[in-house]
Amino acid sequence: MNTRRLGRTGPQVSAIGLGCMGMSDLYGPADQDESIATIHAALDAGITLLDTGDFYGMGANELLIRDALRGRQRENVQISVKFGALRDPAGTFVGYDSRPGAVRNFVAYTLRRLGTDYIDVYRPARLDPNVPIEETVGAIADLVKAGYVRHIGLSEVGVETIRRAHAVAPIADLQIEYSLLSRDIEAEILPVCRELGIGVTAYGVLSRGLLSGQWSKASVTFVARARVSAARTSRTTWRSSRRCVRLQTSAARTRRVSRLPGRSHAAKTSCRSSVRGVERSWSMHSLQPN
Repeated sequence: MNTRRLGRTGPQVSAIGLGCMGMSDLYGPADQDESIATIHAALDAGITLLDTGDFYGMGANELLIRDALRGRQRENVQISVKFGALRDPAGTFVGYDSRPGAVRNFVAYTLRRLGTDYIDVYRPARLDPNVPIEETVGAIADLVKAGYVRHIGLSEVGVETIRRAHAVAPIADLQIEYSLLSRDIEAEILPVCRELGIGVTAYGVLSRGLLSGQWSKASVTFVARARVSAARTSRTTWRSSRRCVRLQTSAARTRRVSRLPGRSHAAKTSCRSSVRGVERSWSMHSLQPN
């Protein structure tokens, strides 16, 4: 497995990471034993970057990762955690909270659920329209100084927010959707990330199975509804139009882009197949235009 550094200041991670959301939430039923086996297969294949959120399964996803990593060397795995999304007892997304006090509260619960004393990359899940990004990033920077967090990340934000956040503290990476079919970020966001030395952790790289032959109308509809519900709570949530444009030279040619496919459940062979699918997709994505 190839590795690369997330931006100029971030950790060295595997070029392909594993998104764990679907193992606990949003993509329908999941089997815990199969999910743990999938994480083990990913680690055995050389993947070191695991992505989660404290609101995935209302904390269940973090507990799953804790169980999967039991007996493994913590320093050999990088865990990326999103925070800030609020949900009601029915699981509906009802808003965001990125106030400094909330940040400190969220990280305390995450550290306990993960069974670790530090988080490799910590990021707000979306921009809180009621809290300046400077306050949120400043609170995470304090956690970095205290040793609870190693690096600061962002998720689904635009160029103005990226610049403002980076002016407060170094940003390791931006997590955002990017694939052959979702390429809007190439216009403005990728150039700014290159300029500031910020890595990009791309999710949805197989367009929810469309590029790998595993597309499911039922699962895509389910998660789309959940994300629409979440997006409605914030006027400033960055929205991708997901339109297909002509093939052109992309950020996949740089060494600051990592890919983050997600799996709800899989056997070892399926995990390896997913890794190969991502590698094929991004190999195509790196071609020069005719």
